[in-house]
Amino acid sequence: MKVWQKNLILILLVAVIAAVPLWLLPDAEFGGADGQAEEAITELNPDYEPWFEPILEPASGEVESMLFALQAAIGAGVVGFVLGRITKKPDRKAEGQG
Repeated sequence: MKVWQKNLILILLVAVIAAVPLWLLPDAEFGGADGQAEEAITELNPDYEPWFEPILEPASGEVESMLFALQAAIGAGVVGFVLGRITKKPDRKAEGQG
């Protein structure tokens, strides 16, 4: 099997994994951990007041999701770059010298 075929299969699997929950549960609300934590704190202590207020409040949930996805993409890029640099094969020129 060629590399491009493996990549195509992996891309299709990712698309299926992302689409199946949306297809099986069309009316479900996929909330994040922050919302669940806030609900749990409010249940345990209804008088709780946060220590901080956000400096910048995103205009909508879509903007917040976009910023989170951007943060995740940048982090994945940094991790990928570092792993690539660590595992890179030495140059052939450098092997012949010295």
